[in-house]
Amino acid sequence: MEGFLIGLHRSPFHGFSVEFAEHRQYTVGESTRNIDWKLYGRTNKLFLKRFEEETNLRCQLVIDHSSSMLLPVEGHGNLEHPNKITFACYAAAVLSELLLKQRDAFGLTLLSDGIDLQTDTHSSRVHQKYLLEILEKELRQEPKQALQTLKPTHIAEALHLTAEQLHRRSLVVIFTDALVKPDDRDPMMDALRHLRHCKHEVILFHTLHYGHEIDFDYPNRPTEFIDLESGRHLKILPSEVAEKYHEQMTRQTADIKQHAIRYRIDYQPIDTQQGFNQVLLPFLLKRSRHV
Repeated sequence: MEGFLIGLHRSPFHGFSVEFAEHRQYTVGESTRNIDWKLYGRTNKLFLKRFEEETNLRCQLVIDHSSSMLLPVEGHGNLEHPNKITFACYAAAVLSELLLKQRDAFGLTLLSDGIDLQTDTHSSRVHQKYLLEILEKELRQEPKQALQTLKPTHIAEALHLTAEQLHRRSLVVIFTDALVKPDDRDPMMDALRHLRHCKHEVILFHTLHYGHEIDFDYPNRPTEFIDLESGRHLKILPSEVAEKYHEQMTRQTADIKQHAIRYRIDYQPIDTQQGFNQVLLPFLLKRSRHV
């Protein structure tokens, strides 16, 4: 097995597929079906074309692109200080490159209160270019324009549909902030359990901006907060609610992590402030130890 991710490997077996592997000299008595006649015309020698056997792995890259993933808005499309959706898009692009190099199939799903887009899985450069164009479109969109259409986070139903539509056992990589209403938290975890019940391997990248969303690090002056999904405005003094907010967010993230461990889901907390090298590289190195 090769590569960083478990199961993401080039098949060691040779067979028939569209992926050319190498030439080898023809031996008398073998089938002439795979003789490279163009090469014979140039060299006057018979060589067989060998192909990589298609791998069984299929990976679905799932990105929550609800409005809350735009936080912080000033980081949209900024690779140095990315917001959550920017981090998710770039991370998905990096993983698609790894998958392509390892000749594994991959697809893309965008969801919010339902499945907004879902592609088939393929392992070609043309397919990757198509997915990168979709991700680039997400990043090109101006935040103010994106916020004109509020997208709430109701990903439970979308994940249930994803579990049912992925007919073969797959690796499902999910990027989400999991900022759902308290009543929607259990249905979201049930949807993740549904993916595991369908024999999919699940990696949950819990994507948050820790400074704003965990530590509640805001200047201690009257501040107006805007809910990116409902549009609700709230004026408060941050110091008055910081302790209770931090306590509730810590409890929520711990609850999600506990459920993920129970369902044998690979839970990876992401602080977008740390940057890609501090998040993706340690994760990939950790996964490589199991290969």
